[in-house]
Amino acid sequence: MEYHLTTPLSPEKIRQLHCGDIVYLTGEVFTARDKAHYLMLQKRRQDIPFSPSEMALYHCGPLVKKTKAGWQVVSAGPTTSNRMEEVMGRLIRKYNIPFIIGKGGMGRRTREALRNHVGVYAAYPGGVGALAADAVQTVRDVFWLRELGVLEAVWVLTVKEFGPLIIVFDAHGRSLLHNNAEHQ
Repeated sequence: MEYHLTTPLSPEKIRQLHCGDIVYLTGEVFTARDKAHYLMLQKRRQDIPFSPSEMALYHCGPLVKKTKAGWQVVSAGPTTSNRMEEVMGRLIRKYNIPFIIGKGGMGRRTREALRNHVGVYAAYPGGVGALAADAVQTVRDVFWLRELGVLEAVWVLTVKEFGPLIIVFDAHGRSLLHNNAEHQ
């Protein structure tokens, strides 16, 4: 099925999604790569200057340029998600992240954390940096730019009809990548 959803996403909306569904997302997403994941795990929840549980996490290091009006996203293609597998489950548990977007797949720890905390992982095809940038309406904020640099900083983006995103792990423990026999 195809869904057009707006963040924040309720657990009821997340449970409606199944592997293979296509999603177009509107609302707020935040980008995070390796260094941002580790930094977020070191911080206390109350010290995070944005609300990860109300947004989608996008594995991306966007290319941006500074303009008179603020920041403009030039390209925002996904980065390989599996690099974050070691810490993703802990991040999901700590911040109750309901929707993760990335490239490729992730592993068992992420899949289990999403099932236990009502979340999904969606793949965004590689090579779509310009398409993704077109869906970004505004850069709402950037965090840890000085500490992490442009690609590793957390960018909070307002997007419209961001996708197509393909649900790879659903909140029911099913996966497009793994044997689902134990979850049927």
